[in-house]
Amino acid sequence: MEEESPKPVCLIILGMAGAGKTSFTRRLAGKITNGSKPYLINLDPACREVPYPANIDIRDTVNYKEVMKQYGLGPNGGIVTALNLFSTKFGQVVDLIEKAGKKHKYCIIDTPGQIEVFTWSASGTIVTETLAASCPTVVVYVMDTVRSVSPVTFMSNMLYACSILYKTRLPFIVVMNKTDVVDNSYAVEWMRDFEAFQEALDADGDGEGEGATYVGNLTRSMALALDTFYADLKSCGVSAHTGQGIDEFFKLVDDAAEEYEKDYKADWLRMRAEKLEEQRRKEEELKKGDKSDPDTVIDKKKLIDEVACGRELSDMYLKHPANESSSDDEGEETAPQETDDKPEDVAAFQEFIRKHVKPNNTEHKT
Repeated sequence: MEEESPKPVCLIILGMAGAGKTSFTRRLAGKITNGSKPYLINLDPACREVPYPANIDIRDTVNYKEVMKQYGLGPNGGIVTALNLFSTKFGQVVDLIEKAGKKHKYCIIDTPGQIEVFTWSASGTIVTETLAASCPTVVVYVMDTVRSVSPVTFMSNMLYACSILYKTRLPFIVVMNKTDVVDNSYAVEWMRDFEAFQEALDADGDGEGEGATYVGNLTRSMALALDTFYADLKSCGVSAHTGQGIDEFFKLVDDAAEEYEKDYKADWLRMRAEKLEEQRRKEEELKKGDKSDPDTVIDKKKLIDEVACGRELSDMYLKHPANESSSDDEGEETAPQETDDKPEDVAAFQEFIRKHVKPNNTEHKT
């Protein structure tokens, strides 16, 4: 029996805007393990520059500015739609990640700055579930130690981290970033000692008694409720700027990967098998529909025409935004990058765009 190729440990980097996710990813990019550096993926379509050598960049597949323009969206809506488009091809990305396991021990996925865009969107769920069903996957929540010195802000961060853990059902690590500015010892103490957290809350003006505020009472109650969450939580302090704590972080990652194999893998494989079975059943029903209803075949032929309703598909994807000249950009226009994508690779995108074509764009291009 042929031995199965090793798969890299996938790290999904999440965190509030400004917490230092991209800087942290850049620091991790320099980590050499098994003779090679991590496999890097950028999922932020709106970033202007990626400060690390990304092996896969969403900007090479989806044109963020064109998505905003053609759908009439704002920045956040553009990011969500770009991720939706990219997620339709994420199965191909997973294939590349699995092949990378022969050379890379870790695969690091840097997500958009707006955390809710990824954690609460359908595309974020697709990406997370597809990864978890194929490779050891760990969620890394990056927290800003500078902005979390307030007990209330700290509790807000912990509640958000807990909600992500509950939603993803994957091994979870809290990374307390920027320890070169503010040490994370206060956060560790608050998680281990409720009385210490209570004292900090009192000192912040939200104490007990008549002077207690609603927020203070709620924060105190939440701290007690999160006691179980803290007990098993993996956390460490790091500095993306200096590299402090990175070795300790990777030790936690290895422990989390073992936890995935022991406690999570079987459930994800079962869920993947159930989804594949459901997909097979739907395909069989669709085939039966084709035979029994000739109108179904006619509708399918119409899809090709409907895709071109008032827009040029190639303007929206398979082109890097940096290759386009912009009125607010200085310098000469760069030549478009070549791509290996074949026409059949875009079928999923065509179906997605067909479903979201605006009613008023019904004129076909000639």
